[in-house]
Amino acid sequence: MAQPAQRLQQPTNPFPNPYGQQNFYQQQQPIRQDYDNESEIGTPYASTTRLEANQQYYDSNPFSGPDSASDAGHGNRSYAPSINSQASHSPFADSASHPYPAWSPDRQIPISMEEIEDIFLDLTQKFGFQRDSMRNMFDFLMHSLDSRASRMSPNQALLTLHADYIGGQHANYRKWYFAAQLNLDDAVGQTQNPGLQRLRSVRGGAVKTAGSKHLDSALNRWRNAMNNMSQYDRLRQIALYLLCWGEAGNVRFVPECLCFIFKCADDYYRSPECQNSVEPVQEGLYLQTIIKPLYTFMRDQGYEVVDGKFVRRERDHNQIIGYDDINQLFWYPEGLARIVLENNTRLVDISPAKRYTNLRRVDWSKVFFKTYFEKRSTAHLLVNFNRVWILHIAIYWFYTAFNSPKVYAPANTQYPSPAMTWSATALGGAVATLIMLFATIAEFMYIPTTWNNASHLTTRFIFLLVILALTGGPTVYIAYVESRTNPTTSQIPLIVGIVQFFISVVATIVFGLFPSGRMFGDRVAGKSRKYMASQTFTASYPELTRSARTASIMLWLLVFGCKFAESYFFLTSSFSSPIAVMARTTVQGCNDKFFGNALCSNQVPFTLTIMYIMDLILFFLDTYLWYIIWVVVFSVGRSFSLGLSIWTPWKDVYSRLPKRIYAKLLATAEMEVKYKPKVLVSQIWNAIIISMYREHLLGIDHVQRLLYHQVDSPDGRRTLNPPPFFLNQKGGNYKDTFFPANGEAERRISFFASSLTTALPEPLPVDAMPTFTVLVPHYSEKILLSLREIIREEDQNTRVTLLEYLKQLHSVEWDNFVKDTKILAGESEDGTSSINEKHTSNKADDLPFYCIGFKTSSPEYTLRTRIWASLRAQTLYRTVSGMMNYSKAIKLLYRVENPAIVSMFGGNTEKLERELERMARRKFKFAISMQRFSKFNKEEQENAEFLLRAYPDLQIAYLDEEPGSKGSEPRLFSTLIDGHSEIDEVTGKRKPKFRIELPGNPILGDGKSDNQNHAIIFYRGEYLQLIDANQDNYLEECLKIRNILGEFEEYSISSQSPYAQWGHKEFKKSPVAIVGTREYIFSENIGILGDIAAGKEQTFGTMTARALAWIGGKLHYGHPDFLNALFMTTRGGVSKAQKGLHLNEDIFAGMNAFGRGGRIKHSEYYQCGKGRDLGFGTILNFQTKIGTGMGEQMLSREYYYLGTQLPIDRFLTFYYGHPGFHINNILVIYSIQVFMVTLLYIGTLNKQLAICQVDSQGNVLGGQQASGCYNLIPVFDWIRRCIVSIFLVFFVAFLPLFLQELVERGTGKALLRLGKHFLSLSPIFEVFSTQIYSQAILSNLTFGGARYIATGRGFATTRISFSILYSRFAGPSIYMGMRNLLILLYVSLAIWIPYLIYFWFSVLSLCIAPFVFNPHQFSFSDFIIDYREFLRWMSRGNSRTKASSWYGYCRLSRTMITGYKKKKLGHPSEKLSGDLPRAPWRAVVFSEVIWPICLASIFVIAYMFVKSFPNQNGEQNPSALVRIAVVAIGPIVWNAAVLLSLFFVSLFLGPMFDKWARFASVMAAIAHFLALLGIVSFFEFFWFLELWDASHAVLGVITIVAIQRAIQKILIAVFLSREFKHDETNRAWWSGKWYGRGLGNSAMSQPAREFIVKIVEMSLWSSDFLLGHILLMILTVPVLIPFIDKLHSTMLFWLRPSKQIRAPLYSTKQKRQRRWIIIKYTLLYIVVVSGLASLIVLPAIFRNEITFHCTLCQNI
Repeated sequence: MAQPAQRLQQPTNPFPNPYGQQNFYQQQQPIRQDYDNESEIGTPYASTTRLEANQQYYDSNPFSGPDSASDAGHGNRSYAPSINSQASHSPFADSASHPYPAWSPDRQIPISMEEIEDIFLDLTQKFGFQRDSMRNMFDFLMHSLDSRASRMSPNQALLTLHADYIGGQHANYRKWYFAAQLNLDDAVGQTQNPGLQRLRSVRGGAVKTAGSKHLDSALNRWRNAMNNMSQYDRLRQIALYLLCWGEAGNVRFVPECLCFIFKCADDYYRSPECQNSVEPVQEGLYLQTIIKPLYTFMRDQGYEVVDGKFVRRERDHNQIIGYDDINQLFWYPEGLARIVLENNTRLVDISPAKRYTNLRRVDWSKVFFKTYFEKRSTAHLLVNFNRVWILHIAIYWFYTAFNSPKVYAPANTQYPSPAMTWSATALGGAVATLIMLFATIAEFMYIPTTWNNASHLTTRFIFLLVILALTGGPTVYIAYVESRTNPTTSQIPLIVGIVQFFISVVATIVFGLFPSGRMFGDRVAGKSRKYMASQTFTASYPELTRSARTASIMLWLLVFGCKFAESYFFLTSSFSSPIAVMARTTVQGCNDKFFGNALCSNQVPFTLTIMYIMDLILFFLDTYLWYIIWVVVFSVGRSFSLGLSIWTPWKDVYSRLPKRIYAKLLATAEMEVKYKPKVLVSQIWNAIIISMYREHLLGIDHVQRLLYHQVDSPDGRRTLNPPPFFLNQKGGNYKDTFFPANGEAERRISFFASSLTTALPEPLPVDAMPTFTVLVPHYSEKILLSLREIIREEDQNTRVTLLEYLKQLHSVEWDNFVKDTKILAGESEDGTSSINEKHTSNKADDLPFYCIGFKTSSPEYTLRTRIWASLRAQTLYRTVSGMMNYSKAIKLLYRVENPAIVSMFGGNTEKLERELERMARRKFKFAISMQRFSKFNKEEQENAEFLLRAYPDLQIAYLDEEPGSKGSEPRLFSTLIDGHSEIDEVTGKRKPKFRIELPGNPILGDGKSDNQNHAIIFYRGEYLQLIDANQDNYLEECLKIRNILGEFEEYSISSQSPYAQWGHKEFKKSPVAIVGTREYIFSENIGILGDIAAGKEQTFGTMTARALAWIGGKLHYGHPDFLNALFMTTRGGVSKAQKGLHLNEDIFAGMNAFGRGGRIKHSEYYQCGKGRDLGFGTILNFQTKIGTGMGEQMLSREYYYLGTQLPIDRFLTFYYGHPGFHINNILVIYSIQVFMVTLLYIGTLNKQLAICQVDSQGNVLGGQQASGCYNLIPVFDWIRRCIVSIFLVFFVAFLPLFLQELVERGTGKALLRLGKHFLSLSPIFEVFSTQIYSQAILSNLTFGGARYIATGRGFATTRISFSILYSRFAGPSIYMGMRNLLILLYVSLAIWIPYLIYFWFSVLSLCIAPFVFNPHQFSFSDFIIDYREFLRWMSRGNSRTKASSWYGYCRLSRTMITGYKKKKLGHPSEKLSGDLPRAPWRAVVFSEVIWPICLASIFVIAYMFVKSFPNQNGEQNPSALVRIAVVAIGPIVWNAAVLLSLFFVSLFLGPMFDKWARFASVMAAIAHFLALLGIVSFFEFFWFLELWDASHAVLGVITIVAIQRAIQKILIAVFLSREFKHDETNRAWWSGKWYGRGLGNSAMSQPAREFIVKIVEMSLWSSDFLLGHILLMILTVPVLIPFIDKLHSTMLFWLRPSKQIRAPLYSTKQKRQRRWIIIKYTLLYIVVVSGLASLIVLPAIFRNEITFHCTLCQNI
């Protein structure tokens, strides 16, 4: 801020006042020069000018003033907003002609519009802002003032606006000013060096100035300065801030950087140097010198120039200095001190007034650094959620250690001594401390140690080591004492043990409950200045009300109370008997050739270890189960208290509706009561019904029964009759008479009626309501469907045209539409056809209408059909027409509430309409951000133009590109047009209203957030609703807009100045940042998958959101949510935008708002429609996206802040509400896998050992001990309990939906929906989607980039072929399912218990879910044609490049590990691959080398145990290890040999057969066939070695698979260099031509690499070939059931067979072709399948006949 020395006289205004009044700047303020030492801060914002109170009335149009010096050369002075062109001259002469009526001269405005214009002009000329940006920001500011001034005095409007932007209690700028400790900087004069001084005072060195220690006094000085500012200065500050913000482009994502720029600019503006400069600066200077360098730095972090094109750099997040890192530099004084100029002077050493001019000389690349490393690793889970792990693992240790005394009893005794029991149990505390230690070490990896916050980590580390000694040390001492030969009788060990136990309990509680960020230097509530910034920006969590906080604590006490009680009795104490039996057991009489009995005698302890792990996982899953139960209970309770449930007195919900509309939706407080409420309500209700009629939801007969009618009463007066609908509520089926049954109209009206039973905020009158904007980002979504898309099939697999499909789904609406069209067509033909022809017209004439909706193909009829279809598909047109209901609603409310207006215009409807339009346009704006608008093709352009013609008030913001001069980059502009913009004759395009140059291409991230950000400068008003381009809205919901905006709690602001005293209760409570609303999935009626997805949305979006928002845990801001625009835009925008990291951009905005002190509410009474694509593939793509996004969130700093700083109850709410769901999914899948291994081990015991017989009491019967039997009965009981647990965990997924239905629709409907789900096999889908979620997160945390193959958007009825489904889901799910299926097969052979049926079901669903939910999967002809396609897919792509082939799929899954080569070789097939960074080697080593080896060794040990007993003849088996090695490695060696020989064959023959195109394919076919032969014959050999013993053979196969998998992964991970972007090497290998392929000098090294690749590929190919056939065999079973296709379709689509979509029609030629294919391939299929089956079945049948004698075999 300006120093006293520089506060010179304000120069007189350099621009003559255009309005001929005397100058505004007459009275100069006397300036105090005598500061006393105490207030060395001075008044930073002392007023420089005072305005005379001489506002005049100007002409009725204040914009057409004469030309004046200030805008010479800019033509007429018209910076009016676009509205001006339509301002109508109505009797409201003064206000109507004024574009901002609440800021018109007759309202005692503190500063007139012309003066505001002068301020903007002055700033623009001083700083070189763009003219268009200035006009845009002027309009923006005037709209904000107008919006506020319409509900408070203009003076107060300006005051609160300034308080919100610059100086108020919640203004981000003020918070930043104190966080970065600039008050110290501005306090210390130029005498001492401010930079050094400041740093010293922060570190608490010798210099303690009087003021620096009083933060409070600084705050008070700030408030006084703000309070004493003139309104003129306040406005100038807001204007300067807006101008800086409006051109900042991507710098808007770094709010504190923007604050810094603004502060420099503000200081500069007040310096004499700036005030004395008369020459205007050139336009665009700010953009070029301030913004562009910052933008360039941001862009170069992620992109580099290669051959003149920008290419993504291969960097992961931890190497990119992202927006957050840039922003955090400006949080700390130390950070600001790092900003240096080219000549190495620091910016802080220059006086504040001169900093702005020096900003352009800063070299930003030297300044910024990473402030948090988003490394990919699972350790993030440890750091962020350490309290969750402590609460579970430590408590589990306490429970289990207490219950397994035999494990640690000394060798010669039964039970341990009391001291040892206490001490061993107490180790739980040591476990908790260890978790904290590891978390601390991991935290060191993510925080740069040089930065000013790692010191507390070191302290914490040392402290934890001490605690570890206390909690773990005594155990060592006690163990030593116990082990001495002469036992002591002293009590000391016991006392030590007990003390240790209590220290442990305390440590566990402290570590489990206290946020780690608050230990040793409290970063959240500490008073130290050091933590002030991170407190302000990451830990200013909004306070909860007392009741909500109590509820929050209660919820978690209940959840964990129930959990710890239930887990103890159900899991732990029942586990104690297996432990007691197994702890000491050693297996007798087993021996191995190499290991002797070292491994096999310990098989039982190995099993016990795996069981411990299994129990721990179940211990975690229990918590989630209880969480869901209690959240649902709380949510249901909450819905009763809000009055939302069907069980609240429901029957009068309709009869009371008119009263409620009057009381809740109309702003009746201020109306004069001339008219009866009934009259007003009838207008609203009739408008709603007619809007439904127009949308074809209601037929004309229904409408008649629903409208208010005017009738003549007997005494001659006209009265209003309410519709019968409101009167007869008693009848049971009254609904059918009013609406089509179960139709959209019924759903909407009943939601509307029930939503009005809740408490709504009072509405304001329309002219006082705040202005708001709806913003829709649009990339390439359909705008309007073309006729062709509607009535042509997409491809063979669809079987239905879009129109047919929509007619099936919305049959009633189609009928209404057709009736309507016939009336229209009839009207237009009336003149031509005579009466008698009319009568003879028959049903046949109407056929075209019922088929395609029109008879004549003139555009107006086809357009009607296109619109009808577009409004039922996911199109932008649907969104626009839905959101434009706001405009209708505002007009309707305005007309109903101001009858005076109607009477004033008399019968002149046109003028009335114009007045209503004006009000709607003033209060509601609609902008679409069409990023690609200037690149649209012809059809898209026509559709966009259609939108603008249909809705002229629609605004479209788009990116306009101008090619730069030769060699320079193109210039990009943010451009705005609307339907009123005139069309340029030359180009045929519309002339833009605003065209603002950007620093460069704004799309640096994933697109959506950048798209929102470029258009955000065109929003107007106070609130934003962000909508996706697949949503919808309804008139009756839009009527509640004033109530929803009331949720922001800014309607009744006190008339006190926000600066009068600090902490006035009005201005103290945290601002509401986001108001969430419900979403209704409008595509839910498409069968089972649609219903599941919709149900998920219903429970997540409504049920959990309701409970979470109440206890302060709702973070997600979904799509229909309303945002407090000013709050969000001053804190980094409405969504975050770093590429990859912020994949779910909206969730980050929610976390950002939450951490910076914004409240997030959830309102139940408002809903928007939302579309989802509900094919199987699209649902799973969506889930993959969510899973991947969650993986990215785990890495982000927001999770780190929330996880380490929130108090325990809110932390748990956050954890279980967001990441906990996904981590629970991962654990569920792990539980299945670990349980399989547990069962495998128990199975080996059961198979090889003699199990004791017990009597009914469970006592071992006598006489068995001699033979050496093992008592494993308790173990089998434990298995049953586990299966029940796992079953419950899966089943609880259905609980919320069931209860939701119960509450909202009653018992019958709920049971019906649940029944439908189970009959449609939805549990299969649940299991499968759980696997997809967990796979997405884990692979994201390990490898990064989401590499999923899009399955495209299709109908839910599209049939996808087997090979596509296989390639999409093999990696994520099918392979794992198949491995577990083998284990399950072994377990069923070894220990069969009926409970296992459930597991067969679960594991099978992992393999076959994609096929079960594929429409028409089981129709025989399609099944066989699929088989043909599968065989072709397996063998394609070896002589020519094919997009869809097994080879391509194999390469794509491999590149995740190898990465691509950097060199761009310009081959056409490069499009097959995305650009994603290679996974880090640590992650690869762990997940691709160590882990597979561990798994393989687990199975090898199990197999060796089975083989370590003598065989039937009593001889010792040969070494199991050798046998497994031969069979596992044999095929790989065989493949290598085959490939090597073929390599030389093709190398020599290839060039000779140059002309023969198929040569490569033949070579490949030979190799693949031999590989298959090899794997099959090795299996047969093994089958023989096992002497046809099924269970041993299965166990062997499990082991072999694990070993081969490990070898393949290691070969790929360790030996492969990066992959080429094309598949030339593959074709070179088979054809033998290595030259001329553009391989350059790698032509010599590539064959060696390709050799390794081919070895792996052969193994993979043969296993995929066999797997595919196994899957097909499983799927053949249903194909053979008669009528299966009809049944299956009924199950999937919930349509009766008569309603189902017809089979496709084929021409005679096609039919013949298909018949021939089917016959051929059926035979082939039968041959192959029976061949494979016979290899297993025949030896098993003829086992006794087949005997070979080979000596080699005896030794393997």
